[in-house]
Amino acid sequence: MFEWLKRFRFSKKKNFTSEEMTAFGEAEFKAMEKVLGPSDEVVGHALIPFQIGGPVDMYYFSQYLPGTVFATMELLEPDGSGPKPNRMGTYELITCTRIKTDHKLNESHEDRLERIKANKTTSFEIIENHLRYIMTGIGRYSFTAILQPGQTADLPAEEGEMIHLIFDEFDTRGVPFEINGRRHGLLLLMEIFASELDYSRRYGSGLLFDKLKEAGVYPYSDMDRKPVV
Repeated sequence: MFEWLKRFRFSKKKNFTSEEMTAFGEAEFKAMEKVLGPSDEVVGHALIPFQIGGPVDMYYFSQYLPGTVFATMELLEPDGSGPKPNRMGTYELITCTRIKTDHKLNESHEDRLERIKANKTTSFEIIENHLRYIMTGIGRYSFTAILQPGQTADLPAEEGEMIHLIFDEFDTRGVPFEINGRRHGLLLLMEIFASELDYSRRYGSGLLFDKLKEAGVYPYSDMDRKPVV
């Protein structure tokens, strides 16, 4: 089950042994499942590791809410360090979509590439790639700036436009995200419209969150909806 943990994780601040990294990876995985429920059977590994310039790996949880929760599991280190601490301390990132995981477990890598070349990318793969881009960008930024729940941010999109985001403390429903006795946070990244971004900056994130929840679109980043303001 933990075969993926045998991959070496590059340290950002100090050198850890492969045994330390594997043990920490197992503990973090169990802590994440305690919060989000059993993970899906597939992990979206990046070809180039995040620690040396590649995108984040994507971990999928489809039993926590209708749709899929994506989580990072490579920002934290065995000594508890990670992103610049916010009011939750150090943390991993979370994004959500209403689309259920649709990975084909028996599809070979070659068949998947051929399918994508034939423009047969699924809706789930499209949102997954988009949210991976967001989580990678914010993941890198988190080591240079303190990102608090309630703050907003703009991220340059690959197409040249801007992606508008708001951060929040992810609702763990009272279950602490605790690894080896250390409590960490889960920072929700939610994509929003420009008008919603402006509203939050003008009137406060709390009022925007109320409107997003009333409309039934919180905590999802799917943009096939109308703005709430």
